[in-house]
Amino acid sequence: MSSSSLGQPGVDLQVRLLEEVADLSDVDDLFVQVWGRGVPVLGVELMRAISHAGGYICGAYLDGRMVGASAAFLGRHGSRLALHSHATGVSPSARGLQVGRALKLHQRDWAREQGVEVITWTFDPLVRRNAWFNLARLGARPVEYLIDFYGPMSDAINAGDETDRLLLAWEVNESAAAPEPIPHEGLLRIPTPADIESMRYDDPAAARQWRQQLRAALHDPVQQHRVVGFTSEGDYLVRARP
Repeated sequence: MSSSSLGQPGVDLQVRLLEEVADLSDVDDLFVQVWGRGVPVLGVELMRAISHAGGYICGAYLDGRMVGASAAFLGRHGSRLALHSHATGVSPSARGLQVGRALKLHQRDWAREQGVEVITWTFDPLVRRNAWFNLARLGARPVEYLIDFYGPMSDAINAGDETDRLLLAWEVNESAAAPEPIPHEGLLRIPTPADIESMRYDDPAAARQWRQQLRAALHDPVQQHRVVGFTSEGDYLVRARP
């Protein structure tokens, strides 16, 4: 696929594949808006190589202005061909316009056309809004808890914290509709902080304590594939041990 219109009703949001250096430079600038001027998220040269080698780089445009982008490369998840989505970012000026969802749906359609069965990506399990989007809105499922996965990072979002991540798997051929709500009865709840990113600045000690608490509570359930959802109140939903 080359492009599509995937925004919310009344918003003319266009998502298209990118390969030209000028377009990739815009992606690099957008990622700086999102993550700050620390270590580059990817860089133009690497994105150019990924695109030319058959990977996935796309941009989302609102009134001709790039407001979101995503970069992914082909890999394997177990025995299956997978698309690993390394970076997806949305401009702060476009939050609330469902740009992130549009990017993910475009990514899934592209993966389906390429014969890819599953999309994987990582995210910080402490970031509540991302957990809600990934698990409750998209229906992706955590398959691995990765402790300090990237090592120390110096960007504006991650600096000063260990980089624990959840690895998610999103089945490409499942329904495009939002997942059905999961009944909470009989499930355990593991809470998250309301705003870990602000806490890292305002109370770094408390943020580090949250990291250790969530790691201890969530690691084994994820490894055992018992995490089944996320609530609007900010709790992971976990099946009890059989």
